[in-house]
Amino acid sequence: MSLIRQIWLLVLGAVVLALVGSVGVSTHTLRDLLQTQLAVKNNDNANALALAMSQQQGDVELMSLLVSAQFDGGAYESLRWRDQQGRLVYERRAHTEPQQAPAWFVQLLPIQAAPGLAKVSNGWSAIGEVEVRSHTGYVHDALWNSLLHSTLWLVAVGLVASVMAKLVLQRLRRPVDAAVAQADALVQGRFEAQPEPDVPEMKRLGQAMNTMVARVQQMFEGQAEQLRQLHQQLLCDPLTGVTNRAQFVAELNSALHRDDAPLRGALLMARVRDLSTLNHVLGRQSVDVALQTLAQALQVYHGRVNGCLVGRLNGSDFALWLPVPDVAQETAEALSSALHTSLLPMSTSIRVALGVVELPRQRPLSAWLSAADAALAQAEQSDQGVKHVISVDVTESQQQGERAWRQHILEALSSGQHRIIEYPLLDRQGRLLHLECPMQLRLQPEGPFEPAARWLPLAVRSRLSADADLHAVQHALTASAGDGQRRGINVAPATLSEDSFLARLRALLQEHSAAATLLDMELAQAAVLLNLEAMQELSRLVRPLGVRLGVEHAGAELTRVERLYAVGLDYVKLDSSVCAGVAVDSPRAAFARSMVALLHSLDLQVYAEGVREAADAQVLWESGFDGVTGPWATAHGNTAKG
Repeated sequence: MSLIRQIWLLVLGAVVLALVGSVGVSTHTLRDLLQTQLAVKNNDNANALALAMSQQQGDVELMSLLVSAQFDGGAYESLRWRDQQGRLVYERRAHTEPQQAPAWFVQLLPIQAAPGLAKVSNGWSAIGEVEVRSHTGYVHDALWNSLLHSTLWLVAVGLVASVMAKLVLQRLRRPVDAAVAQADALVQGRFEAQPEPDVPEMKRLGQAMNTMVARVQQMFEGQAEQLRQLHQQLLCDPLTGVTNRAQFVAELNSALHRDDAPLRGALLMARVRDLSTLNHVLGRQSVDVALQTLAQALQVYHGRVNGCLVGRLNGSDFALWLPVPDVAQETAEALSSALHTSLLPMSTSIRVALGVVELPRQRPLSAWLSAADAALAQAEQSDQGVKHVISVDVTESQQQGERAWRQHILEALSSGQHRIIEYPLLDRQGRLLHLECPMQLRLQPEGPFEPAARWLPLAVRSRLSADADLHAVQHALTASAGDGQRRGINVAPATLSEDSFLARLRALLQEHSAAATLLDMELAQAAVLLNLEAMQELSRLVRPLGVRLGVEHAGAELTRVERLYAVGLDYVKLDSSVCAGVAVDSPRAAFARSMVALLHSLDLQVYAEGVREAADAQVLWESGFDGVTGPWATAHGNTAKG
């Protein structure tokens, strides 16, 4: 039983007890008063009657008439006249019952008034005695009416007191409810401060809760800052602050395999030529400044372009990945101009070669690195201070035209030429947590179903991603309604910007309310970084319907979201660039463990993406991951089914 309910029952009990006590005391007091008045009346009437009888000079008939007249003129139970020897001379009696008071009330509160006694004389000689007893029925009626009126008044007062007590308790309850809500929010990873109440005792509680929430928030933010520092120490170049070669290659490999990445991108390699000679001529400190300047010039693009990657491949080589088509020429020229301005004034001995390639994203990582390295080698043949060479490979979408691709996608969506495929997400015991369900489209009448990586970027540019995502949700709901298995659907970040998406999604989920409790919806980390409010709105919409919400492809940048705890997430999938190779890369394993600890402190489940090796899976389990997906999980899940 809640504290407020206990206080309310205590107040109610006190009011009822006060009412009963007040009614009881007033009733008993009134009864005693009426008994006293009745006894006085009996005595006065007896004296008056005896005096009148004494004036009749012993005439028995006249004296009997006086007794009869007295009886008829008042409310008496009995009038008796006895002679000097105690023999009854004359008597009148009545048995009138109370008209209003119930029998139980009469028995509960009997009236016992003393009868009135007086001597009757004839001259100086005593000739008898009269006894007067007034009727108690009228007294009980008066007492009953008084009780009813007192009870009604006291009940009214009690109701007023109860209403006032309720208002006071509600006023006291508000800060208690606020403290409970604050504690619940803290459990869910949200740090909410509440206004301090006016009640002194409650004010101390509010101050204590706000102080605790502030300290927990400071602890979380401190942990996030430590994680960022750990990322900087373990996975970044200590001189320039950009990622090291291993991390850059892992992040680039992950970016090339994402469904929502553009069909084409650009990779730039920059090399400070003759680095060993520069160290000898200019000194190590000056060369370090030049390297830092080059890294800063590349980092400018990291801040401007979402998904941009910058890394230091070795002592003299840097790389820049731009997941944006048709920017190779512009980037190379702008970077060349910036380096001319910033590096050449340091020394004319500094020469930088830039190799830029723009390729279809489906090319393997090795092809990207080889093409960029070839462009870089060609640029090195020049004696200019800063030289860039650009290589562009035309993609199939450019050859066919984006309008034709848009038409193919639109026809596939409208004609039902789409399906979802399933990949397992497994926990440590090999149990299925959910099935990842990316959607495929058949873009040609007799052609194969194409993965999302092939058509999703163009669907985003054509504002068709919302339609595609809703079809994927429909497939997942239908399948889950059939087999009762939880399924996960990827939603493109651009879909959140579609005006009608949330309304259509709500209608779809309400139509399949039972299956909606088996649906997981996940968006890429970019949705949290760039559109936090839209993520919160989506969370407020789907979570009350039983849908879980998650973030996929999450990396170190997720810790830079200042209000990650307020998004309303259920789980996070860490990118393969964080999880891959942890069995042989202890710095990456340490960073992954720290990420898990941070996310678990926000009550989030943490899953690993792109796991290929059993050794990596074992290290991830030991690091506290709640589930893994990827080629190893797919093979392990199929083996378990077999």
